[in-house]
Amino acid sequence: MTIVAFDFDGTLSDSEMTVLLGDRCGVADEMEAITERAMNDEIGYAKSLRDRAALLEGLSEAEAQSAFDEVELREGTAGLIRSLNDAGVTTAILTGGFKRGVATALEGEGVAVDYIVSNELPIEDGELTGDVEGPLIEGTKDTALESLAGDVGVSMAETVAVGDGANDLPMLEVAGLPIGFDPKPAVEPACEVVVTSMAEVRDTLLAEGVLDRT
Repeated sequence: MTIVAFDFDGTLSDSEMTVLLGDRCGVADEMEAITERAMNDEIGYAKSLRDRAALLEGLSEAEAQSAFDEVELREGTAGLIRSLNDAGVTTAILTGGFKRGVATALEGEGVAVDYIVSNELPIEDGELTGDVEGPLIEGTKDTALESLAGDVGVSMAETVAVGDGANDLPMLEVAGLPIGFDPKPAVEPACEVVVTSMAEVRDTLLAEGVLDRT
C-alpha cells in the first residue's frame, strides 16, 4: 500500500478548527453543535460547513490566523508522518477543514505531507466573508482519494484511509485498508480496523507491511 490518506480534525488533530475560529467571535457553541450533527450524519456536510462559515462573517484575518495558530497535531502524528515519508509512502490529508490551519500545524512540528486537499475561507478587506470555497464542500473524499491514486499510479487496493466522521465514510468505503480513528457510531461499520491513538495507527501499518519495522 503506497498512499496513506488522513482526515485532519478529529484524526490527526484533536483541535476543531471551526470551533477555534468560532471562539474568536463568540459562536463556538453553535459551531460545535453543527459539527456534531454533521459528524453523526444528521445533516449534510456541505450545509453544515456553509452554516459554520456564515457564522464567521466579519472575523478579521489576524484573528483567524490566531485561531489557526492554536491548531496542534495529535501526539505521535509528526513522528508517524516522518516515518511514512522516510518509507517512501505517499502521504495525504483530505479535510473539509481549512488549508491554513493544516499548514500551520504541520509547520509547527516541522513535517510535511505530499498532498493537502482542503477548503478555504475567502478574505476580503482583511475580514472573512462568511463564505467557504474548495473541493471538499460538495465534493467527497472518495473522489479525492481516487484522483490521488490515479496521479500516483496505484490501485485503490493499495490505499489506506484514516478517519473518524461521516464525511470520511466515502474514502473509508473505497480504500484498500479503512482505519477508523475513534470513529463515530455511524462510521465504525465501514472500518476494518479501529484505533484510538497514533501509536495504534503505526502498529496497524507495521502489521500490514506499509511501514518497515527496521
